[in-house]
Amino acid sequence: MLHPSYTDLITMINSEAEGNAPAVNSRYSVVLATAKRARQLISGGTAYVDSRGKKPLSIAVEEVNKGYVTIEPETEAAEAEEAEASAVSEIDDTMDLEEKE
Repeated sequence: MLHPSYTDLITMINSEAEGNAPAVNSRYSVVLATAKRARQLISGGTAYVDSRGKKPLSIAVEEVNKGYVTIEPETEAAEAEEAEASAVSEIDDTMDLEEKE
């Protein structure tokens, strides 16, 4: 079982969010954010909490819970950039396939 609970994490994240809109509305957002942070830790990122004997995901959850890592709400500009990057990636993949043939 995950401690703290998703509800506690969502409450913590939204209490630190700037503005009136909550930073996260679902558990899915928390899962994505902690998974992304865990990948950063695996690739050599520095942990902000005691990490001895803990797995990267546990460290990421603790960092979010203690407020060391924040989750920012997505903006329309960020969503547009992600969509553009995805389109470019698909084009690159198609070009690679054509070159191999």
